[in-house]
Amino acid sequence: MYKTITEAIELANGLKREFFKLDSDSIDVVVCPPFTALNEVSEVIADSIIQLGGQDVHWEDEGAFTGEVSCKMLADAGCKFVLIGHSERRQYFGETNETVNKKTKRALSQGLTPIVCVGETLSEREKGLTFKILDDHIKNGLKDINEQDILKTVIAYEPVWAIGTGKTATPQQAQEAQKYIRDLLKKEYNEDAADNIRIQYGGSVKPENIIELMKQPDVDGALVGGASLQIGSFAEIVKKASEVVKL
Repeated sequence: MYKTITEAIELANGLKREFFKLDSDSIDVVVCPPFTALNEVSEVIADSIIQLGGQDVHWEDEGAFTGEVSCKMLADAGCKFVLIGHSERRQYFGETNETVNKKTKRALSQGLTPIVCVGETLSEREKGLTFKILDDHIKNGLKDINEQDILKTVIAYEPVWAIGTGKTATPQQAQEAQKYIRDLLKKEYNEDAADNIRIQYGGSVKPENIIELMKQPDVDGALVGGASLQIGSFAEIVKKASEVVKL
């Protein structure tokens, strides 16, 4: 919940300038502004490599759901992506694996790419429940999604204990969790699907740690939080990630 419309336009314009010469074949860049700024940001980035995403979505197309936003509305505002099941939605707003599943299915049916967030809290990690939580989030959050649609889905591993805390999972911790997710997808689907799905890491991603994170074999990208609110830090993250991908 950051940025007025004016501030969002300023940020989007700054990023567009930063990414003017970026090779769009090496990296995808998506920004997810608040709902109020989607239309304006969509117009700013229309002639750039930056793509647009929503921060959340409802699973119905329309109806008596005051305060909610549908896939049709997001697409109409220019969105190609949507975040689903972010830890803050789970922690503060009652998001469950069941609602994640319904939202993901609806997004896929409407042509949006869902970025499905999974991950454990600090207490769950300390109790040794990380893999159990990942099992639960993946198996139930992606329940009954077929092989074709899973390849249109992005998974973001975000250890809740590393979000906005300044604590970052080490590259090894990120790799361990994301390899577990990929191995789980091999069991749930097949090796080809697991190898080709994109699994991001999210949790205090900064310019200082993006290179080592991106060098991990099962880290395919980053879900950037606080560092995306400043043109300089976000641009540096994207550019460094792009260079790692080219290696």
